[in-house]
Amino acid sequence: MRRTTVVAIAAALSATLAVAGCSSSDGGGTAAKKQAAPQVDSENINAHPLSDLKQGGSLRFAIDQWITQYNVNQVDGQQGDGASIAGAILPDLFDADAKGIGHPNPNFVVSAKVTSTSPQVVTYELNPKAKWSDGKPLSWKDFHAQWTALNGRDKAYEAADTTGYDQISKVEQGSGAHSVKITFGTPYADWQRLFDPLYPAAYIDTPKKFNTGWLQKAPVTGAAFKVGSYDRTGQTITLVPDPKWWGTKPKLSSLVFRVLDLSAQTDAYLNKEVDETPALLPEDYKRLVKDPDTAIRRGARWDEVHITLNGGRGPLKDVRVRNALQEATDRKGINASFAKDLSFELKPLDNHFFMPNQQGYQDNTSEFDKFDPEKAKKLLDAAGWKSAGEGKPRTKDGKKLTLDYVLSAGGNSASTDQAELVQQMYAAVGVRVEIKKVPANDYFTKFVNTGNFDLASFRNVDEAYTSKLYPVFQEPQGKNLFQNFGSIGSPKIDALMKKAGEATDHAQAVKLYNEADVEIWKLGHSIELYQRPEISAVRKGLANYGAFGLADEDYTKVGWLKK
Repeated sequence: MRRTTVVAIAAALSATLAVAGCSSSDGGGTAAKKQAAPQVDSENINAHPLSDLKQGGSLRFAIDQWITQYNVNQVDGQQGDGASIAGAILPDLFDADAKGIGHPNPNFVVSAKVTSTSPQVVTYELNPKAKWSDGKPLSWKDFHAQWTALNGRDKAYEAADTTGYDQISKVEQGSGAHSVKITFGTPYADWQRLFDPLYPAAYIDTPKKFNTGWLQKAPVTGAAFKVGSYDRTGQTITLVPDPKWWGTKPKLSSLVFRVLDLSAQTDAYLNKEVDETPALLPEDYKRLVKDPDTAIRRGARWDEVHITLNGGRGPLKDVRVRNALQEATDRKGINASFAKDLSFELKPLDNHFFMPNQQGYQDNTSEFDKFDPEKAKKLLDAAGWKSAGEGKPRTKDGKKLTLDYVLSAGGNSASTDQAELVQQMYAAVGVRVEIKKVPANDYFTKFVNTGNFDLASFRNVDEAYTSKLYPVFQEPQGKNLFQNFGSIGSPKIDALMKKAGEATDHAQAVKLYNEADVEIWKLGHSIELYQRPEISAVRKGLANYGAFGLADEDYTKVGWLKK
């Protein structure tokens, strides 16, 4: 399933997949000539008009873990499957096209535009028909409550991302009952990404409601689908059409999300238990491409895989140790270990903000990212970690240089392979890595989100609005890590990102983000590996769904073709 990250980070536990290219033979799965990356606006969804679709039918997805937090703006609400479900049941004010450009969703927004530039004012005219499931109409009060929760001024709100909201000076009713006027203290170029999805004021207007009111359930919805059932025993969440929906009636009668380990998803698909599954790993692709009822669909998604280094605890607090790990990581070797069976081009990812097939991409790696084990050893020596001999961990003040690499037990063989490669590379310079597998349902909530790891690998996805990455790299505030789970940042990086977010000139914004990226590499925030290609196996009869690239899915248009 496409994990739409309405906010920032989406999680999938497949850590060592592949990169900036995609194209493969659809024969027996034998690797063909390597082909280059797709265009940034490529997608493959089997597009059809609604008249070609039958009424009814279910669409079944596998998800990585049980959803515990349905408020995607709260620090524990960043898991990508939860964000995708929230996007299907809450007002989605803007939809991105294949180029990642947002357009107002007429079901909720009649118009939204900048009506003043000094100061910057954005005026929304809401669809008068748009209502919450409790019967209340969408209004400026919902915008005001969301701004209050996310502007960073009241720390009791455990906000995952304050970017953009902290630049708003006022939210008020506009010229009419369905008008909203947003005034910015400083310009914000990516204003379309704010308030999307929108949450109801009555259910987020206190810190308690915001932080805990969406645990395990969505108390209110406001879209074409609503939650039909939560089956904790069967590990399924079922969405059904809301009969009160004012827009085009959905074709599907249900969307079913079922928790499955990644290693079980291909079998579940071939057994017709789910209707879509990743077809990236060679062993999966070779099986899926032979299935007569399957279409392989490819796109160019914003999707990166990296290793996060935790500078908030232990030996990795020292930037010299983090830089040493950068020197000890053979990024090309990790990629090549997987790429040998792939039929598309594999390139290292040398930028935290832009993908290789995206405007603005440039190599910002530092002097520490060239793979030089001898230099890594010298950095560790300088940090006081003394060699204990070949095959033994270094020591300092009587302690051994040991790090844990936290993995989800629900991950696939590829994630384990990557961790074992890293383990071998770091052992060669005197760093012991202990691989620690934890329950899939705990991976983010109890480990990644809380900074309870030394090394971890996951994905940031769907960052068409570059400013959405601000919380991934901003300095934490107290216990709020935002999405900077390794707690590595600096005032200089924050200032550059803030300035970039305020730049209304795109070229200037790109320049500033790249300047920030140079600093991020120097600090050893994370080790970028590759852009993960978007390759999905879906049922042939499924229309308007598949590999979306930078576009958002629209479940009101998804359905099964008439026979």
